[in-house]
Amino acid sequence: MPRRRREQGLERVLGANALFATAYGTVGSSIYYALGLTAGIALGLTPLVFIISGVIFACTAATYAEGTVHYPEAGGSSSFARHAFNELVSFGAAWAQMLNYVITVAISVIFVPHYLSIFYEPLKTNPWDIVVGIIFTWLLVGLNIVGVKEAANLNIFLAVVDFATQLLLVAAGFFLIFSPHTLSHNVHFGVAPSWSQFALAIPVAMIAYTGIETVSNLAEEARDPVRSIPRSITLVAIAVFAIYFTLPWIALSAMPVVHQGAHYVTQLGQSPPQGYKNDPVLGLVKNLGIHGTVLKIAEYYVGVLAATILFIATNAGIIGASRITYSMASYRQLPEVFRRLHPKLKTPWLSLIVFAGAAPTLFLLTGQVDFLGRMYAFGAMLSFTIAHVAVITLRLKKDRDTEISWRARPSIGRWPVFAIVGGLGTGIAWLTVVWKDAPTRYAGLAWLVAGFVFYPLYRRKLGEPLRKTVRAPVVISAAALEYSNIIVPVAAGYASDEAMDVACRLARERRSRIIAVTVVEVPLELPLDAYLPDEVAEANEQLDEARAIGESYGVRVTTRLVRARNAGRAIVDEAYRRSAEIIVMGGPRRVRLQRGKPAIFGDTVDFVLKHAPCRVMVAAGKVAA
Repeated sequence: MPRRRREQGLERVLGANALFATAYGTVGSSIYYALGLTAGIALGLTPLVFIISGVIFACTAATYAEGTVHYPEAGGSSSFARHAFNELVSFGAAWAQMLNYVITVAISVIFVPHYLSIFYEPLKTNPWDIVVGIIFTWLLVGLNIVGVKEAANLNIFLAVVDFATQLLLVAAGFFLIFSPHTLSHNVHFGVAPSWSQFALAIPVAMIAYTGIETVSNLAEEARDPVRSIPRSITLVAIAVFAIYFTLPWIALSAMPVVHQGAHYVTQLGQSPPQGYKNDPVLGLVKNLGIHGTVLKIAEYYVGVLAATILFIATNAGIIGASRITYSMASYRQLPEVFRRLHPKLKTPWLSLIVFAGAAPTLFLLTGQVDFLGRMYAFGAMLSFTIAHVAVITLRLKKDRDTEISWRARPSIGRWPVFAIVGGLGTGIAWLTVVWKDAPTRYAGLAWLVAGFVFYPLYRRKLGEPLRKTVRAPVVISAAALEYSNIIVPVAAGYASDEAMDVACRLARERRSRIIAVTVVEVPLELPLDAYLPDEVAEANEQLDEARAIGESYGVRVTTRLVRARNAGRAIVDEAYRRSAEIIVMGGPRRVRLQRGKPAIFGDTVDFVLKHAPCRVMVAAGKVAA
């Protein structure tokens, strides 16, 4: 069969740049609501609050980078907790993540009509924002059930445009309205805000960093996770911090804190019609000091862009909710029914309806954006805290002779300083939300109680211990084998093309996914994340060839570059991580002698045959003596 080679430029969807753009499309969307919600509490200290929350976020980003590199699988804090502790703690982290995704959907979608109010003013307030938000939510749920795919390139393009627009607003603001004098008069220490409000504003400001789990969930798609995941998370942290370090100064210069009656207020944090809490970036544009046609064009541009970005962020939350549900069901944390796919559409329809449609709708019905922001802080701070503690525990559990593929910094010996500081910050922030805000306390604790009542009952029904990790069995039809995940190791000297041909034939009729894996075996004297340009280039060529073969069959191929000391062990670990149903690999093209006699397979194939958690099929090629 003729092969169609693929030109390789940037690593697109699987590289650090594309991971950054995809993550920023989610994280960066939060500026369109976080600015107003935080300013409503923090007033003139809003810039300081964002700086403090930014430091906590930087520590959290380092924790997720290290945890995700070690365990490049969907799940984030839930996965870290499973490896560090047990399944009960993992469930707690996953249940908190579920709340994050539910609130991400609700808070993103309710702000879509707020920015579309440039066309119809009532969309900015209740009940129109609730009605339109619910309609958009169920529209996206329906599209995801049908299986309409996102346009990845469009998402990346919009993320770049979004970041450029935010930078443009910062530059224009510094040139037109920035006023240190106004900013100094905005500050009333201990009065506006009170110290209690200041403490509450910090966890609320953390909604500025919604979506850090995105990189963890995309980890399975990263071609070279040891190098691309840390780089992408660092880029996201720097870009987001740059915006939140500068934009609040501009916004509070445009809409300063004033004494109104018995209170201090800023239009940036006031509800409509007095203020712009529901569309803070649009409020900034209106107060930049521009007029006439230029102002109208700017309003329409920002309004449409913000609504589009928030609509995409809503969809990302819906996809995230369905993914975490599928993962929880796969580990017997939720009933099996939530991981079943629609027989025709091949999508997790029930999990989408329950957790991406019904649950966000319940929160949308409150119509209270402040409540939604604090509920996100409740779930996120709890999930982040578990992630920090898990990474600290994983560091300490590692034997001194056990190699860690990549470490985040700063660290003191085996103690990760970033995780300690981040864990203290997010833990205190979670306690602050619970202590200071009664509606959030009762609603958040009710969510946790519901989860921890259901989980023991479900595990008891299964007859399984609460702390034991139990994988749901793979259901294989007796009439026709159906493989959803097929691992294909590719390497020079092996019949990789033949293996890809066999795998593509298995996958073509079942909408299966092929994971083409190549292992770069790193010498013991080098760290696993060592710079190996020649080896990586050769591995990428092999993966490109595998993807080209898949495209010729019309089969989806995910390519993965793994750094390891032992190729066989790396392939087996990848099969465990992916819950693969079969490994299709090529036999060696050269005869290997074992005790003076020709051996059937090579060391790598022999290891995989002995230790694989699933079926193994060996595709033989022409053997050279």
